[in-house]
Order: sequence, then structure tokens, then C-alpha cells
Amino acid sequence: MDAINNLFSLLSSLLWGWPMVILLLGTHVFLTFRLRIPQRRLLTGIRLSVKKDKGATGDVSQFGALATALAATIGTGNIVGVATAVALGGPGAVLWCWLTGIFGMATKYAEGLLAVKYRVRGSDGRTYGGPMYVLENGLGMKWLALAFAIFTALASFGIGCTVQANSIALLAKETFGIPTWTVGVFVCVLTALVIMGGVKSIARVCTIFVPFMALLYVLGCLYILCMNSSFVWPAVQLIVESAFNPTAAGGGFVGASVMMAARYGIARGLFSNESGMGSAPIVAAAAQTRNPVRQALVSSTGTFWDTVVICALTGLVLVSSILAYPDISYADGAALTKVAFSKIPYVGAPLLTFGILTFAFSTILGWSYYGESAVNYIEHQRINRFYRILYIVALFFGSIISLDVIWNIADTMNALMTIPNLVALLLLSGVATRETNKYLWGGRLDEEMEDTSSAFGEVKSEE
Repeated sequence: MDAINNLFSLLSSLLWGWPMVILLLGTHVFLTFRLRIPQRRLLTGIRLSVKKDKGATGDVSQFGALATALAATIGTGNIVGVATAVALGGPGAVLWCWLTGIFGMATKYAEGLLAVKYRVRGSDGRTYGGPMYVLENGLGMKWLALAFAIFTALASFGIGCTVQANSIALLAKETFGIPTWTVGVFVCVLTALVIMGGVKSIARVCTIFVPFMALLYVLGCLYILCMNSSFVWPAVQLIVESAFNPTAAGGGFVGASVMMAARYGIARGLFSNESGMGSAPIVAAAAQTRNPVRQALVSSTGTFWDTVVICALTGLVLVSSILAYPDISYADGAALTKVAFSKIPYVGAPLLTFGILTFAFSTILGWSYYGESAVNYIEHQRINRFYRILYIVALFFGSIISLDVIWNIADTMNALMTIPNLVALLLLSGVATRETNKYLWGGRLDEEMEDTSSAFGEVKSEE
């Protein structure tokens, strides 16, 4: 087991090194300018996300697709992950994380656009899509599409399943003294009740669950910022200055460098919003939308909420707390987060606990659909029910065992997902540009798209 762990630890470090960071951030910047800065239409995307496209084809509403994607991306990384970036890269890491989210909106936009354009309809009437269908129908790369599906299915058992269950079980044990196996059973039952109903059931729960948990967390952050009001502007200045001049941070942060701030900030932003990874477009393809650009705009708001809002708020809370309470140790990201939230009288610690628990559970729900969709692509639903059962069983074992090796395998699979997805995004950027020019910049956003699902063939289903 140690040998396996060391192998995947090495692979993860190599795959998520500077080349991947540069490739992902470069794709974000390239698509931003090639698509003529679609981030400008953020408010339009937000408006469309809460508006139903009556008569449009698809399985779930645009808001349901967005909520499911956010369920998978808003996780413990938004809380503890940002704190770790600050601890390792200094306050400047927050700015790099925020900038990654701004540019990442263009990549999430392009992913959503291509997912809808190349989606297919199954014989069961359901809609299927994502990078595997984009690679097959858009580029004719069936082999690479299959590789993406395999990596996604494997990743779902890691980052989306066992590690989240483990986080929930350990936190419940430390906070409430509940045995991990008891928590495991509870999580399994709760998850089964949701995912056995398929994407419609998952989306229905997420549309209620995600806004509530995110709003509660944001309100907690705003309360802390009100308490630290005299330190908020100095914190903003420190974040900006130390992003390019680490010595501005002073104290223990002097050892940080611009490269360290950029590395940890960018990496946290990329991991947090999953722009470029290829996971979110799987559910974007199921959205009821008139044309690809409408859903693309909605998808891009996911990165905005996840990174530009929640991660930025977390970073501002942490840095302002460091300034307000100089005795806080920022060497440990998790400890820093706990101390910052403990400043909220009575409810601070429970709020943080609730945030981590709900964020982790929402990730379980979102990734269950990603993994199931990947399995559907590989086997046309012949092992659909078996996958759901296996996913639920994995949740229980994830609650009771050590997961060092699982973390490393999950990180490796996530990187291997990203590579074929970036191939599709870059090679089909011309298609995304034409669709954007036609519908968005051509003033035809309300037009119906041509139904091309029959041109790509139907997915056979046995359900």
C-alpha cells in the first residue's frame, strides 16, 4: 500500500505541477479573449439561471443544472483550502485565486456551450452530454472520449465520494463524538434516497440545498467582516500588495515569494471551481435551454459564485482576522479557519462545522451524477444500478478507513480528466467562437437552436 501511495503521490505531483497550472490558466486567458470576454454578460447569465426556458429540450431546469454543478464544486476546499493557500503562499494568494476565477468563467462558459451543442438523446428520452460526447461527436476521438469517461468514473469514487465521506465522519466524531461507522451509515442512507432517483432527484435536492448552505456560509463571512470592519480595507490592500511584493505582508509571511503566492492561489482557484476539468459540463448538457449560449452563460456563473464570491470572501475573512487578532497562528490552514470563525459568538464553531458538513455532502451528490454519466457512456446504462450501489458502499468504507492513498489517486484521476477536456476546448474553440458570435454578440440569444441530437445518433438505454 505504501508503494502504491508513493507512486500516485509522485504522479499527482507531476501532473499538477507548473505545466498543468500554466496550461489551465493559459486556456482561461486564451478563451477569455477569443470569445470576446463573455464575462461581460455575467448579469445576463445570472438572470437566465433563475428563468425557465419553456418548451426547451433537456432533463432539468437551467437553475437545476447550475445548482448540481455548484453542489459538486462548492466543497471543503472553499473553506480550508483557501486557508491553506494563505498559510503557504501568503495573503497575496487570495488575489491570484480570485483572478483565476475571473478568467476561469470563460472556460466554464465554453465547456457548457460545447456540452449542449454536442449532447445526444437516449432511447429513454433522457439527455446525455459532457466532454466524452464532445470528443466523440465534435472531434471524432472516440478513444480519448472513452479515456475521459474512465478517468471520471474512477475520480468520482475518490474526490466525490470516499474523501468527502471521510471528512464528514471525522468532523462529526471530533465535534459530536459520533462513531465514524454510524456517520457512514447515515450518509449512505441519505445519499441513496437522493441518487436513486437519477439526475432529476439530485437536481431537485440541490436547488433547495445549495442556495441555503451557500447563503448561510456567506452570511457568516459577512458577520465576521463586520466585526473586523476597521481591518477590511487594510486586508484588501495587503492582499493586492503582497500578491506582487510578498515583503508587504511582513511577519512570518516574509518568506513567501511571488511565485509561491501565485502557485498556491492559482492552484486553489483551479481546484475550487473545476473550470477546465470537464466535470460541470456533464450536468450542463442536461439543462433545458433554447441554445448552447444560454446555458453557457448560466454555467459561467458557477465559477463566479464558487471562486469570485465564496473563495474571495473566505480569503478576506482570514486575512482581516490575522490583522485584527495578531495572536492567530496562520501556519496551519485548518486551525486558522477555526480561529477566525470562533470569533462569531456562540454560533461560530457550529456554523463552520455545518458549512464543512453540508459542502462535503453536496459534493457527494454532484459527483454521483458525474460518475454515473461516465459509466452510462462506457456501458450504455447496463451497469447503471450497479454503479449507484457501489458508490453508496464506497461511501461507508470511506467513512471508516484512512484515505491518504485515495487522495493521491483522486488527484491523479482529476488531472487525467483535465487533459482530454482541454484538448476538446482548444481544438473546438473555433466552434465555440462561432456559436458565441451568432447567439450572444449577434443579438440572437432568444432563438431556438437546431436539434442536432439525431445527427450524432441516440444512446441506447436498458433502463
